[in-house]
Amino acid sequence: MDILAHALWTGAAAKFVHLKTRQPLRVGWAAMWGVFPDLFSFTIPAIVRIWWYLTGTTRSLLPDARSAPHFQYVWQLYHCSHSLVVFAVVFGLAWTILRRPVLEMLGWALHILIDISTHQGIFAVHFLWPLSNYGFNGIRWENRWFMAANYAGLLAAFAWLWVHKRKVRPPLVSNSDAPAAN
Repeated sequence: MDILAHALWTGAAAKFVHLKTRQPLRVGWAAMWGVFPDLFSFTIPAIVRIWWYLTGTTRSLLPDARSAPHFQYVWQLYHCSHSLVVFAVVFGLAWTILRRPVLEMLGWALHILIDISTHQGIFAVHFLWPLSNYGFNGIRWENRWFMAANYAGLLAAFAWLWVHKRKVRPPLVSNSDAPAAN
């Protein structure tokens, strides 16, 4: 799934959990954890490619045959950041150190769960890495029909949150409706 949709889904999920449980959740941090796996995997190679482009080392920002050996480490970063095993260890460590669960980090887990069903081929998520290299061949998130359905789902989710938030909020009292002060 694209990085914007990951941020929006994790933000919507955090807001939903907050509305339903009244747990204090920082939506921005949840959204950040929701995009973390992709940022962790692809930021360094993107910066390198941009630097190479700006310095004239390459004529294109897209990978080419000459650049492939330089970026093999990206696959390890990708498998690491898209692993439920790694997530569980890091989440458990954070919980142990802070003596409370960092619920915003669940955005990372949601990212992995979404990607399991929306990636295939070389990008199939090895969600049990390093214990297993198994990857489920899901649908391609780049398909137009899926992108349309995904963003329609996001629109519906945010509409539901907006309506629900309005129902929960107490009505405003205007000055003319307020009881007179004695």
